[in-house]
Order: sequence, then structure tokens, then C-alpha cells
Amino acid sequence: MTVQNGKDLLIKLDLTGAGQFETIAGLRATRIGFNAETVDVTNLESQGGWRELLGGAGVKSAAISGSGVFRDAATDERARQIFFAGETPDFQVVIPGFGIVQGAFQITAIDYSGSYNGEAAYELSLASAGVLDFSAL
Repeated sequence: MTVQNGKDLLIKLDLTGAGQFETIAGLRATRIGFNAETVDVTNLESQGGWRELLGGAGVKSAAISGSGVFRDAATDERARQIFFAGETPDFQVVIPGFGIVQGAFQITAIDYSGSYNGEAAYELSLASAGVLDFSAL
């Protein structure tokens, strides 16, 4: 696998619910993380006192975050609408050289910031809200 360009890690939002995904405007940095909680079933009869985990159990989740410059584009407006309405629409995360993760996410935080001599910026955090699909590139 060759080195991938960080700007190709994209967070896309389904603006209308029709499956037409658009990259969220102004993003400069993006991140996705996956988590699978474990279920510990260790007991007095566990061989050698080693921990035992219940395979296939636990809660799987994903978290997305991004930051960038505020552009006041259609995707910014839709993100604000989703946050205030508590909606869980589909998002896509394009991971270069790996694949596309798609599914329902809830926007859990939007932060806006700016300095006197700089650009207006924002940070966005999302949490998975259902089953995620993966498609290899």
C-alpha cells in the first residue's frame, strides 16, 4: 500500500436523504475511530486464571470528528439543522486506499471559534447511531 494523502479522508453528508452525498465544506482535518467493547466472562474455572472474552458480544461503535474553516455552505446549514433536530441521517467516510464506511450518525457537538486576525473555524463530532456498512475501494 502506498502513502495516502490526508486531504482524501473525507466526511460526506446525505443532504436530502436521497443518497446524494456531498463533502462537508471547509474541512481541513478529519478522523474516524472504531470501538468494540468486550464482555468479560472470566470465572473461577478459567484456565490458568486467564481472562476469557465472549466472542461476538459487546457494543460496536464509531466516532467521527473533523475541523475546518467555516464556509456557511449548504452542508454547514444541514449539519446545524441535524444537530438541533437530533436527527441521525446517513454519512459516508471515505478512507483513502481502504474503503467507504456508511451509516447513520448523530452530530454530538459543533464548536465554532475565531480570532481577531484569523478565519472563523469549526469542529464537528459525530457518534454512530446504527449498523455501519463497509465497501472496499
